[in-house]
Amino acid sequence: MSWNTLLVAVLSGLAWLLPVTIVAAAPMPPAAMAPTQPPLQAKSLLQAKSPLQAGTTALQTGDYDLAVRQLTEALEQAPSSAAYSNRCLARIYLADYPGAVTDCTQALQLNPKQPESYLNRGLAYHRLGQPAEAIADYSQLLQLKPHDFRAYYNRGLAQVEQQAYHAAIVDYGEAIRQATPLDRSALAAIYNDRGLAELWLEHWPQAIADFTQAIQFNDRDLRAYYNRGCTYHQQGQLTTALQDFSQVLQIAPNHAQAYLSRGLLQQQLGNSEAALADLQEAAAYFNQQGAKLAYSQTLQLIQKLRVVGMAVG
Repeated sequence: MSWNTLLVAVLSGLAWLLPVTIVAAAPMPPAAMAPTQPPLQAKSLLQAKSPLQAGTTALQTGDYDLAVRQLTEALEQAPSSAAYSNRCLARIYLADYPGAVTDCTQALQLNPKQPESYLNRGLAYHRLGQPAEAIADYSQLLQLKPHDFRAYYNRGLAQVEQQAYHAAIVDYGEAIRQATPLDRSALAAIYNDRGLAELWLEHWPQAIADFTQAIQFNDRDLRAYYNRGCTYHQQGQLTTALQDFSQVLQIAPNHAQAYLSRGLLQQQLGNSEAALADLQEAAAYFNQQGAKLAYSQTLQLIQKLRVVGMAVG
């Protein structure tokens, strides 16, 4: 395998570096779902007026185990759509996705027009590797709230899971149109993921434009710099790609994958010493981070580089 072929193989594995994230519903439920009150301290959660209110407050403060317990008590007293929906969200944060699907389904049986339950059940389905079911839930949500950017974005992510990249790009575009301009973090994520869909379709200029837009919304966006570097490499713009990988390392000096990618580019550019230094840094960080397979593969690359160097010398 040539260095050029190896570089393409490594850089094409974008999902290995930074997995795509899904926009989850905010922990705070709509006011109509549960009573609202000023935030409580953890020690006073159990003194709330009702288990439903205590569970809602625990959800808001990030105590998801307590939220599940309190909302379970609320459901034992009086089943309600709000309690099921909030417990669904707590279970999502606890990575109990089957339980979340069950709870959101119960919530929707009691109130079929509850948007957050469709959003959260779709998220749980996505995390379970069931993109078709997730798409169905996001589509149902959009019937109720046609301008909900989260549903468009999440549906785009599920479309990508099905390799329906064109459909994903359409959804990401609508998410961008519906998102508030002030939500720079969300917009950076959407542009990033639309760029990835364009990259899978080998639409290099469009991908670069989207990653660049993501960086304009968040100039410390590691994913955008790294993926743009990969795209520049695919276009043969090696020096520009090198600059993007270097920018990743300026922001995150322990980013093993960026060292690996930059090292391979350095070798392709004929900078053998710099390549070896980067690969050694990559190996050290992979080992430190417990990425044993990547560590082993990088050591093999280092050995190959040394053999090539000795042969040339």
